Amino acid sequence: MFGRYSLDKEGLVFAGGVWDTSKYKIFPVDKDNIIPICDDEYFDDDITGLFVKFIETVYGRDTLEENLCFVADALGGQGTPKDIIREYFVSDKGFYADHCNMYTVTGAGKRPIYWLFDSGKKNGFKALVYMHRYQPDTIARMRTDYVHEQQSRYRTAITDLENRIVDATTSERVRLNKQLSKLHDQSEEIRKYEEKIHHLADQYIAIDLDDGVKVNYAKFQDVLAKIK
Repeated sequence: MFGRYSLDKEGLVFAGGVWDTSKYKIFPVDKDNIIPICDDEYFDDDITGLFVKFIETVYGRDTLEENLCFVADALGGQGTPKDIIREYFVSDKGFYADHCNMYTVTGAGKRPIYWLFDSGKKNGFKALVYMHRYQPDTIARMRTDYVHEQQSRYRTAITDLENRIVDATTSERVRLNKQLSKLHDQSEEIRKYEEKIHHLADQYIAIDLDDGVKVNYAKFQDVLAKIK
């Protein structure tokens, strides 16, 4: 998805240097190096949707559902295969925890190469960025193309739920109010997060890959997930 590897070539394809989009023909790489992680289908390049496209590209459409079931069974959990896979990406104990554990240097701690921009416990906003493709304008693009878009979607969803609650039955109203409360929490969380993102976006911070993960990660610690 990020271009570190490619279905077109063997081995490591990109870990810094000159970027070449032509190396990703079979499965196109994410264009802006920002992949949102959402608890619903808010974006076209949401990580769950991209994962499904990847499985379909590699193994074929005919066996897609079978393969998604295989992955979901391995992960465990409740719901449809896509729901289980989505929860794995969203959960604090899921994908990112596994990624950080995978990229652990003995005696030096965890050094993730994919960075999780995370607004907090309410999952108001999450997105991954590949460290080796980071550019000084990455956070500015994240703010305008994703954070602001997500805020707009929350406002629309809240208005829609409020309208539906008016004519809902008693039992349905309980369910909708629960959803509404969650959306309000996420909307407030992302509002506070946008302020932090805005501050960093205006700085157009550059990184030097030679400085390593620890030094560069610290530059964005206020908006990144804490490495445990």
